[in-house]
Amino acid sequence: MTTIKTTLGRRAFIQNTSLASGGLVLGFSFLNSCQSLSDGAMEKELPEEWFEINSYLKIGENGLVTILSPNPEGGQNVKTSMPMIVADELDVDWSAVLVEQAPLDTAAFSFQFIGGSQALRRGWSGLRMAGASAKTMLMEAAAELWNVGLDELSTQKGRVYHQNQGKSMGYGELASLAAKRAVPEKVNLKAIADFTIIGNSQKNVETKNIITGKPLFGIDAQRAGMLTAMIVHPPAFGLQLKAITTDRVKSMPGIKDVFIIKVFNDDFEKQFFDTRTFNEVAVIVGDSTWEVLQAKKELQIECAPIKSSTETRSRFGVKWEQHTPAGLENTDDHYRQMEARAQQPAQVRRKDGNPEAAFKRAAKVIESTYTAPFLAHNCMEPMNFFADVKGGKAELIGPLQKPEFTEQTLAARLGIPLENIDIKMSRLGGGYGRRSYAHWLVEAALISQKMEAPVKLVYTREDDMTDGIYRPSYQIKYKAGLDAQGNLIAFHVNAGGIPESPLSENRFPAGAVPNYLAEDWTIDTNITVGSFRAPRSNFMASAEQSFLDEVAAAAGKDPIDFRLELLLNAQTNPVGTNNDYDPKRYAGVLELVKVKSNWGTSTDQKHRGVSSYFCHNTYVAQVLELTVEAGVPVVHKVICGIDCGIVVNPDSAKNMAEGGVVDSIGTALYGELSFENGVPNKDNFHNYRMIRMKEAPKEIDVYFVENQIAPTGLGEPTYPPTFAALANALHKATGKRYYKQPFLS
Repeated sequence: MTTIKTTLGRRAFIQNTSLASGGLVLGFSFLNSCQSLSDGAMEKELPEEWFEINSYLKIGENGLVTILSPNPEGGQNVKTSMPMIVADELDVDWSAVLVEQAPLDTAAFSFQFIGGSQALRRGWSGLRMAGASAKTMLMEAAAELWNVGLDELSTQKGRVYHQNQGKSMGYGELASLAAKRAVPEKVNLKAIADFTIIGNSQKNVETKNIITGKPLFGIDAQRAGMLTAMIVHPPAFGLQLKAITTDRVKSMPGIKDVFIIKVFNDDFEKQFFDTRTFNEVAVIVGDSTWEVLQAKKELQIECAPIKSSTETRSRFGVKWEQHTPAGLENTDDHYRQMEARAQQPAQVRRKDGNPEAAFKRAAKVIESTYTAPFLAHNCMEPMNFFADVKGGKAELIGPLQKPEFTEQTLAARLGIPLENIDIKMSRLGGGYGRRSYAHWLVEAALISQKMEAPVKLVYTREDDMTDGIYRPSYQIKYKAGLDAQGNLIAFHVNAGGIPESPLSENRFPAGAVPNYLAEDWTIDTNITVGSFRAPRSNFMASAEQSFLDEVAAAAGKDPIDFRLELLLNAQTNPVGTNNDYDPKRYAGVLELVKVKSNWGTSTDQKHRGVSSYFCHNTYVAQVLELTVEAGVPVVHKVICGIDCGIVVNPDSAKNMAEGGVVDSIGTALYGELSFENGVPNKDNFHNYRMIRMKEAPKEIDVYFVENQIAPTGLGEPTYPPTFAALANALHKATGKRYYKQPFLS
C-alpha cells in the first residue's frame, strides 16, 4: 500500500458537487450510459439519482458507478482500460460500472489527447488517485455515520464493511454523504498484488455498439437542417488557390453556396498541430452528399505557384522557424537530394570515443544505406467534423486526437471564448497521428459560421490522400567496424529526411559501442508531414535492426546473441551517460522471444528473422517466420515479447500488439506515396496498396514481461520492429538484403 497526496483540485471539486443541491447531478445522459454498459451493469436498472464524487465518476443510489473516460477512443480501447484503473482503486465490482466518454474539459481533466502511446502512461497516477479519493470519501462517510475510526473499515466490491460490528453499506447508500465531503489530502493506493480488475481481461465496453452499427463516429453525426460540405484544394503541392468559377456550380441541384475560406489568418502563430498544406480551400455546401459530390466534379479552380516563405511556429512554447520552399517537387529528385546531402557535413548529435581512428584499425567495415518513402495514413473513416456555430457559441462533434490544443486554435480563429466552445469527442475510425492535425475542424466551424447553419464537413478519400499529412521520406547511412575477433568497435549513423530527421542519438546501440558517432541533417519541402504511427521510430527500427543483422553475419555471430552481447556491454560497462534505454529490460524481451520461439531449432523450411526496439518507453522483440511462395512472402508466425510495465487489460493489449504487427507488415511490403510535379501518384485504395486479410500472419503469439512498473506505451511500440524482422527473414529466404521500402516495390 502506498500513501500519496491528492492533486484533485478542491475548487474543481466544489464546482462539480455544487451542480445541484447536495451534489445530485441531473441532466446526465442515460442514453449514452446505456450504450457503454458492461454486461453485468445492463442487468440493473439505472438509478434515479447520481452523486458526482469527482471529475472521473458518479455513483447512483442503487450502487451503479459511472466512470468517465477522459481521452479520445481510437481503437486502442482506452475507454475500457482507463475506467478499469479507477474502478480497481475504487474497489467496485466491474459488473456495476457504466462507462461514459468524458467531455472536453481542461479544468477537470488533464492531457485529454491520444498520441505517442501516452494515454495510460500519463493517466495512470491520476486515474488511480481519482478512484482512491472516491473510496476514501465513501469510507469517511461510513465512519461518520457509524461513529467509528476510518482504520476500522474495509471495502470490497462496492461496499464498506465494519467487520467488528458486522455492518456494511453499499456505495449507493453512502453516495449523497460522500459527495458533501472535502477531497482528502492523502489517500492510500492499493498494493499492486491486491489489484482485482487491473491485469484481468475485460470486454470492450463498446463491443455491442460497434457490432450492431450504433452511431459512434463523427461521420454519423446528424442534426435537423444540417448541410453537407466538401472542400476542393489545389491539385499539387507547391500551388495555392487563386480563384474559383462558381456560376455553373451554384445553379446545380441542392447546392447552397460555393466560396473560399482561409483556414488560418496570416498573423496567426501556428502551434505544432496547426499544420495545414493549403491554407485557402474552396468549399461547396449543399443539401446532400451526392449533390455536393456532383458539384465538386464541376468546380473549376485557378491556382498559382507559392512563394518561398518562412514562418515562426511554436511547439509547447518552444519556437522554431519553418521554411517552405517554392516549386513542384518530385520523388526521384528527393532521393537524389538526400544522397547528395548525406555526403555533406552533418550536425553531430553524439560522439563517444574516437570513431575515425577505430574505423581505420577495424579488421572489417560494413556500410549500408536505407531509404523510405512518404506514407499516407489512410484512416478507414474519412476526415470529417460536425459544426454548429451561431450566437457567439460553437458546438462541434467529431474524431480528433488532440482536442485540448485544437480548442485553443479554434477559439482564436473564430473569436469565440473557450467557455463558449463545446467539442464532443466521437470514436475515431482510425487515427495513427492523422487526426492530430484537425484543420478540418476549423474548416467545418468557419463554414458553419458563414452559412449560419449546422454543417457536416466530409473529406473524400481522394481529398485525404492528396492533402497530406504524410510520414516523411527518410535516408540513413550506417557504418560499422569489427575487430579481428568480431567485436563491434565502431558505429556511425548518418540520418536525415524530408523534412525531418528520424535520429534518436541516445538509443541503442549508443552506450554499447566504445566509438560511436551519430549525426543528422534535413531538407526542406512544401509537402506537409506529421506524426505517423511510431513517429521516426517506424523507420529507425527498420534500418537499425536490419543493419545489425548484417553486422552480426559479418561477425559470424547469431543475431540474437550479437544483440545480447552488445546489451551486456551497455549494462556492465556503459559508454556515455545519456543512454535512454534500460539494457537489462531490453535484453529481457530478446531472451523472452528466444525461448518462446525455440530459436536455433529447425522450423520446417520456414525462414526466421529477429528484431528488437525500444521506443515510447516500451521494449519489444519479435521473431518472424515466413516462406516465399511464387515469389511472394507468406508470414506464418510472429512471436512478440513486450515489456510495457503493468498490463491493465491483457486481451486489449494483445489485440493492440497484433494490430501493430499486421499494420507494419503491410506497410513494409506495400506502403509508398510518390510525387510527380507536386502531385501524389496515389489517391485511393485501388492504387495505394494495403495489406489484405489473407496476407496477415497465420499466427501471432504475444508474451508480456511481468513486472510492477507503471504502464508505458503500447499502441505504437510493436509497429517499428516488425519491419526489420520481416526484412531479416526475407534475407534468410532469398539471400537478398532489403534496403529500400517498400520491400515489394
